[in-house]
Amino acid sequence: MTVRVARVLPNVTGLDKSFDYLIPEEVAAKVQVGTMVRVELHGRRIGGWVTKMLADGEAAVFAEALKPIAKVTGHGPDAALLDLADWAAVRWAARRPRPFLVAASPQRAITLLPAQRRSTSALKATSPAAAQILQSGGGVLRLPPRSDVLPALRSAVECGPALAVAPTIADARSFALRLRSEGVSVALMPNDWASAMGGVDLVIGPRSAAWAPCPNMAAAVILDEHDEALQEERSPTWHARDVIVERCRRLGVPHLVVSPAPTLTAIETAAGDRGVVHPPFARERSAWPTITVVDRTSEEPWKKSLVTSALIDRIRDPNLTVVCVSNITGRARIMACRSCKSLIRCEQCDAAVGQSSDLRLECARCGATRPAVCQNCGATNFANLRPGISRLREELEGAAARPVVEVSGTNTEAAASAGIYIGTEAVLYRVANADVVAFLEFDSEMLAPRFRAAEQAMSLLIRAGRLAPEVLVQTFCPDHEVIRAAAEGNPDIVVRSERERRVMLGLPPFGALARVVGTGAAEFVGHLGHEVEVGGDAATGFLLRADDWTTLGTELNVTERPKSSRLRVEIDPPRL
Repeated sequence: MTVRVARVLPNVTGLDKSFDYLIPEEVAAKVQVGTMVRVELHGRRIGGWVTKMLADGEAAVFAEALKPIAKVTGHGPDAALLDLADWAAVRWAARRPRPFLVAASPQRAITLLPAQRRSTSALKATSPAAAQILQSGGGVLRLPPRSDVLPALRSAVECGPALAVAPTIADARSFALRLRSEGVSVALMPNDWASAMGGVDLVIGPRSAAWAPCPNMAAAVILDEHDEALQEERSPTWHARDVIVERCRRLGVPHLVVSPAPTLTAIETAAGDRGVVHPPFARERSAWPTITVVDRTSEEPWKKSLVTSALIDRIRDPNLTVVCVSNITGRARIMACRSCKSLIRCEQCDAAVGQSSDLRLECARCGATRPAVCQNCGATNFANLRPGISRLREELEGAAARPVVEVSGTNTEAAASAGIYIGTEAVLYRVANADVVAFLEFDSEMLAPRFRAAEQAMSLLIRAGRLAPEVLVQTFCPDHEVIRAAAEGNPDIVVRSERERRVMLGLPPFGALARVVGTGAAEFVGHLGHEVEVGGDAATGFLLRADDWTTLGTELNVTERPKSSRLRVEIDPPRL
């Protein structure tokens, strides 16, 4: 009798080893690469994945000394996804592929798969631009905020079995319902894992759907690529866009990245030689919201209130539903010169600056410091612009003479019906529709000390533009590239300035970046090789740079971690 052995990766946090187990004859037909099993390890039964089928003599020890697989749990990710997980473990310095295999696995045991369901119905209108991109091998499609992306999804389905990733489960469910009503067979992840594995026309879901099964996949789509929800906040900080692009490359199938304002990373890594495809500028501009810019330097008293006269005109109209957004928190650092009313900004990277403990101006984005002097007029007296949401609600009620509902980000329920809402950006997800979205203080977004600040500010304007036909922006920087890009419906304005800035500073996608924090971080980064540049400190986190992601991830994975260390490694940190 031929001894069959399987290598199993345990589903145990912190365990960095795989183990060999005998495959009992009675379950041999059910075991293959990717199968989820239960095995005995250190006196207890644990779950795991079969990562390799071993021939005789390949096992780490003699077959007689191996324990048998205790139970076959059910279906798991296929061999291609296991290989992709190995790649991701380097790309995001995860050391082992376990976190990605968890994302690729069903939430409950699946022992039987349903029959394949393929639609024979003719698809409704598809997108000629999307179809052309897919036929040419994949790329980036820029569609304005108020346009329908469903035709682009139909184009992907027309290629064959397709996989699509949306920022939220609500977005994915909406597309799934619409396509099902047209006769398309759809598996909505994560609950429809078995249907996806069995075979459908379209597998769609939120971020984790990048790892969903899609047998014979012919195309893959990333929707709203600009949305931060597509990147995992927990470590490893993987991004669905990068997973999909690599997955398609390995399978030799096209990808389609769709967004009103594709990020610079998407343009550089997914657009290909043809660049970003978009509608004619006149048609593209018509599907952007109306951007009304309020220059706060001309408002009096500019340093006391964010309730401007333009805003008052709208909140006093009983026929308008107005959503007011202010993202300033207790840690925000936005200052303006009391003399000339200019916003105090970094002379190197243009971010907003704050005052350090020694009263010098300090930029949290690039680390530059300078004396506390206005760059415009030389004055030294500044105003700190940090009003709270509760105070703003009181001001709005006083000016509007009607109730204002405050929306808290800690409550995920739909907001109560009202004519005026005030809250952080969470309010944009809690209100169904509006006539006007007003950003009361947008400079804290555009000039935030984060290298992706401009893209993140554009993302807010896109979200607001889908909620209301008019977006009112109050700012000290009316000529900022973000505002000009949204007002003109031309995201290229932001892309050009971002590319120049990031090339100069060596920021992604023109370099690899990571942040390491936690107990033992100083000792750990001290052992990194010379190919990784180390900056920062233990208090704020160590900032690591390398020429490319493979170099950075490999070095982080092979460097031994100090005993009793508790490290958090953020590759391409989303909020740095």
